[in-house]
Amino acid sequence: MLLKNGSTGDLVKQLQTKLGLTPDGAFGPGTEKAVKEWQAKNGLTADGLVGEQTMAKMGLTVIKEDVVIPPSSFKLENLRGHIPESVIAQIPDTAAKFNITTPLRLAHFLAQCAHESGNFKFITEFASGSAYEGRKDLGNTQPGDGVRFKGRGFIQLTGRANYSKFSTFCNEDCVANPELVATKYPMMSAAYFFNNNGLWAVCDKGDDDATVTAVTKRVNGGTNGLADRLKHFKEFWPLLK
Repeated sequence: MLLKNGSTGDLVKQLQTKLGLTPDGAFGPGTEKAVKEWQAKNGLTADGLVGEQTMAKMGLTVIKEDVVIPPSSFKLENLRGHIPESVIAQIPDTAAKFNITTPLRLAHFLAQCAHESGNFKFITEFASGSAYEGRKDLGNTQPGDGVRFKGRGFIQLTGRANYSKFSTFCNEDCVANPELVATKYPMMSAAYFFNNNGLWAVCDKGDDDATVTAVTKRVNGGTNGLADRLKHFKEFWPLLK
């Protein structure tokens, strides 16, 4: 559950009462300003977004509206014709293992994967990988590591160190058999990246362009391909929510 500028309802009234505002149930600029001031005084990030941490510290009574549902209950049938059947088949297991607990998270995740993989068509980096040779930040310490551990999966797992860590998770030796990331774990390796980089919390912030942009910056390091990522999100989200 997240309250932000534009939210309405009884929980907003609770929030406004806690802040000493007139409880009209409409979260506008005045409420946002008061939230930021309260967060700053109470040692929280003053972003004006009222999530679980702010609610808990403020003592708000939360009735969950963003219900966490099992992956088997996602409306995956609606994705048919939009993404390949082979990709849809990977979603339940991946979602269960990597905290994809809401349709919103799934929509953000699939949008990023769709862009990064050219609509799920490309699961191995086109370049040779030689540019990664000797990259100690990627754990490429042995001759040939750059080519051997080039980007694979829907979100390009790259480097010996990342392949090694992912091997520990999936209990298969992707260091000895790096092609497994592309052939067996293209989606799971992408979800591993999301999970390890705190991206679910970013996804939870909403379904607006700003949130897609924030997720994109964490995935891409910038906003490369943002228009395409937004297009995919706006395609998938109505099908899943």
